[in-house]
Amino acid sequence: MSLSLDSLLPILRQRAVLAPMAGYTDSAFRRLCMENGAAYCVTEMVSAKGLVQGNRTAQSLTNITENELPCAVQLFSDEPSSMARAVQIVKESYADSRLSPFMFDINCGCPARKIAGHGGGAALMREPQRAAEICAAAVKAAGDTPVSVKLRLGWDDDSRNAVEFAGRMEDAGAALLTVHGRTRAQMYAPPVDAEGIAQVKAAVHLPVIANGDVTGGESAARLLAESGCDGVAVGRGALGRPWVFAQIRDYLTQGLITPEPDAPERLSVMLRHVKMLCATSPDGIRQARKVAAHYLKGLVGAAGFRARIVRISSLAELEALYEEILTQIARI
Repeated sequence: MSLSLDSLLPILRQRAVLAPMAGYTDSAFRRLCMENGAAYCVTEMVSAKGLVQGNRTAQSLTNITENELPCAVQLFSDEPSSMARAVQIVKESYADSRLSPFMFDINCGCPARKIAGHGGGAALMREPQRAAEICAAAVKAAGDTPVSVKLRLGWDDDSRNAVEFAGRMEDAGAALLTVHGRTRAQMYAPPVDAEGIAQVKAAVHLPVIANGDVTGGESAARLLAESGCDGVAVGRGALGRPWVFAQIRDYLTQGLITPEPDAPERLSVMLRHVKMLCATSPDGIRQARKVAAHYLKGLVGAAGFRARIVRISSLAELEALYEEILTQIARI
């Protein structure tokens, strides 16, 4: 059963959150990460306008199953009206309230040109008043379901306005903020600016989750300490590594440094992940190509296997390649 935000807050300093990633945080991956100890997960970002227009892909992205609770739905839009209507559509779509999202998250941080270039995502960092109106509309439509906002430190170094932006989101009714410690111009480099996140945390009276460069227990603890935040979110650090949430939990609760799984175990998780994808999505094998490639990182012969894995056309082909990789590993 889904938990409320209030009930989750005490465990945020013990477990990491799965951050939303377009093309990756689908139902199968969310399930794996929750099994490994994520505090909660967030869907891929969903177009609010797509939901309003009845787009089936957008609708499918909001589907939540019992094995991935608690789960938040992330929406993006450049206008208040479509955001409000999208929130209503999602709430109305859950006849079984147990499976409904425990929170809505507004994307004000995506740096991708196809999102920010059309006024959504990180482009809203340049329009804090519009972002506040979007947040207020979502809060009103969400009723008793909390609304969070994911943001960056600003659009670029000349407009690092995260503190002001966060204050506007708080005034608009946001219940939680997630701050990625880079500007839109910085994309995913250089290293995350923990001090910039800390400034946001100090300026608001909301729970704040720090995001960026978390790859394990030690980096999670460091970002928590340097930012003063209530929790951390893991995105790219979980790709091909859903067990990272168990590693973070073990370190934050017991100080244990849990080693990476050995190659056979890692590949076993990869195969299970791919089978889950193929069972839940008609486009599963295409998605499986990029997913499986992440699990091969660091293995002997990984480059050659990745080159082959991106061309597979069936689950049977992937299973055969899986056996071949295991055989090669056994010979080393």
